[in-house]
Amino acid sequence: MKMFDGKKVADGILKELKNNIHNDKFVPKLAIILVGKDRATKLYIKIKKQAAQRVGIIISQYNFKETVKEDEVIQKIITLNCDKSVNGIIVQLPLPKRFNSEGIISAIAPEKDVDGFHKVNRDLLKRGRNPHFSPVLPSAVLISLKAATKAFGGKKILALVNSDVFGQALKIFLKRKKVKMNYFLRKKLSFMKLKSKLKSTDIIITVCGCPELIKGNMVKEKVILIDAGITLNSKGKVVGDVDKESVEEKASFLTPVPGGIGPLTVALLLKNVYLAKKLYGHR
Repeated sequence: MKMFDGKKVADGILKELKNNIHNDKFVPKLAIILVGKDRATKLYIKIKKQAAQRVGIIISQYNFKETVKEDEVIQKIITLNCDKSVNGIIVQLPLPKRFNSEGIISAIAPEKDVDGFHKVNRDLLKRGRNPHFSPVLPSAVLISLKAATKAFGGKKILALVNSDVFGQALKIFLKRKKVKMNYFLRKKLSFMKLKSKLKSTDIIITVCGCPELIKGNMVKEKVILIDAGITLNSKGKVVGDVDKESVEEKASFLTPVPGGIGPLTVALLLKNVYLAKKLYGHR
C-alpha cells in the first residue's frame, strides 16, 4: 500500500510562503471562529497556529460556547469583515447541529473566505469562473488523488462527509477539474447501507470525523482511500476515519492520519491568507 506524504508536500508550500511573506514585507492575519469544545477541532487549530507562526502569519482566535446564539457569531463575523487588519476568516467546521452552517459561512465577505466554502465562491466554480480562493480541503484532496492515480475515467468515486456545505464544495470543485463523484452525509446512512456503497467504490474520500470507521472488510481490493477525517480516540490518539491496519492488505493507496491531508490543508489555507492580503489587503 502506497502512503501519501502530505507533510513533505506541505513543507514545500510553507517554505515558499515564508519567502514570499518576507519579500513582500507584510504580515497577513487570519481570524478563526470556534464554537464549542470539540477536542479534535482544538488540535487542528493548534496545528494551524504552529504553521502560521513558522511562516509569519498572525492568527486571532474567537471562542464561543456551544450555547451561543447564531446571531452573536454572525455579528462577530460582520465585525471582522469590516476590520482591515484581518485578511481571512474561517469558521471551524463542523458546527453544533442546531446551527445553520450555510448561513453562518455566507456572512463571511467572499474576499475573506480563505477556506473557499462561501456560496459565492462555489457558484463561481459552478459557472466555470475562478473563485476568490480555491477551496482548501478540496484542493488538498485533488493533490492526493493525483498522487494516487493519473486516470479517473470509469472509476466510481464516493465521498463520505459530515457537512453538506463541504460535500457541495468538494463536488463542484472536482467536477471543474474533470473528476466526477457523489457524496453522502454519514448521519443519513445506516451501517449496512454504508458498507454496501463502499464495497463497490474504487476511490473513497472520507471527511466525517468517525474514528477508524472504515475497515478492511468494507472496501474492495486495490481501493484508493483519501482520509481527511481527524479525531481523538478514547486513548487520546489522533486517528482518521480509516482503520489503517485493517486496510493495509487491500488498499493500493492511503492518505494517513496524521501526516496526510491535514498538514497539506493547513499549508493551502495559509497560502490563501497570504493571497488575501496581497490581493485585497491594501484596499
